[in-house]
Amino acid sequence: MNDSIKRQLLESAELKTQLANRFCEVIADIARLCADSIKNGGKIMLCGNGGSAADSQHLAAELVVRLTAEKDRKAFPAVALTTDTSILTAAANDYGFDHIFSRQIESLGKPGDVLIAISTSGNSSNVIDAVKCAGKMQIKTIAFTGQSGDKLAGLTDKVLMVPSASVQRIQEAHITVGHIIIDLIEKEIL
Repeated sequence: MNDSIKRQLLESAELKTQLANRFCEVIADIARLCADSIKNGGKIMLCGNGGSAADSQHLAAELVVRLTAEKDRKAFPAVALTTDTSILTAAANDYGFDHIFSRQIESLGKPGDVLIAISTSGNSSNVIDAVKCAGKMQIKTIAFTGQSGDKLAGLTDKVLMVPSASVQRIQEAHITVGHIIIDLIEKEIL
């Protein structure tokens, strides 16, 4: 058991070292894009499935409430499109599962907003549909994906493509980078 624990912790640490060495500018660009949207009256929308849905909710909560207790600030406008079961099930029933996020973007989105689309595989049809819808509405789009996420990445304005095929390592990287981005947004706005 100890060998497995050590191996997994070292894999996670190595992946984060790769991110630190190769993706600082991408992360900074994403943070600037989000901060500019908020400063100009826009909001951050997030979507994903499964663990990525949970990450969407987690990051939206950090934006609305705050990242750390040391920074008391106004709430930043953010919404996870993964949380309203009535909307999700009605949209899935009436339009199909592929449209559960795009219907919400049509309703809530406006030019100048930002959509963060999270998909470890980069192949989630409903996330891809959300990005396409956002693009048509002049909403900036950001993809958080893994190394096989070319399909989603090719549709977005900014991409964080974690260089891994391991779902759990990708998800760990997404939430770590998400926290860093929110910290940078707070610093930029405050």
